[in-house]
Amino acid sequence: MYERYAGLIFDMDGTILDTEPTHRKAWHEVLAHYGMRFDEQAMVGLNGSPTWRIAQAIIEANQADFDPHLLANEKTAAVKTMLLDCVRPLPLIDVVKEWHGRRPMSVGTGSESAIAEVLLTHLGLRQYFTAVIAADHVKNHKPAPDTFLLCAQKMGVDPSQCVVFEDADFGLMAAHAAGMDVVDVRVL
Repeated sequence: MYERYAGLIFDMDGTILDTEPTHRKAWHEVLAHYGMRFDEQAMVGLNGSPTWRIAQAIIEANQADFDPHLLANEKTAAVKTMLLDCVRPLPLIDVVKEWHGRRPMSVGTGSESAIAEVLLTHLGLRQYFTAVIAADHVKNHKPAPDTFLLCAQKMGVDPSQCVVFEDADFGLMAAHAAGMDVVDVRVL
């Protein structure tokens, strides 16, 4: 089905790994310390964004005066303690295993590289990917194409010859902006 592509790129959170419930739990715990809350639907709209951008949206929604980078760091620390015990691969990981060794593959995620690398290694999945491009590797995050363009570059594949697997609107926009085909895994 994907033979016509020279490279496969996978989003991580919600696409190949079931991390979303753990991320929400970490946000709830961190925000409870400050009497803040977040709207679940608004958070879904921010899927694929770096943590500091989500923190900024939460701060604005709560009309609070916090540094979004500090709040993001606190959430990242909280989620690190939870993820290794809670996260499991999603069914799309079968596509990764099927195409391993047949095409270069990479991960393009809005998560920080420390989290992505630890999770993929812990679950025995890191060896499937030529590169893992995370939020701290690019200046412009999804919906900008930078994450996926860097994935293509690291794989040595022309962007027009890549397909991206995504579960978030920002990621779908980023893939299109990169000139790549995209599979919306929410409809698989």
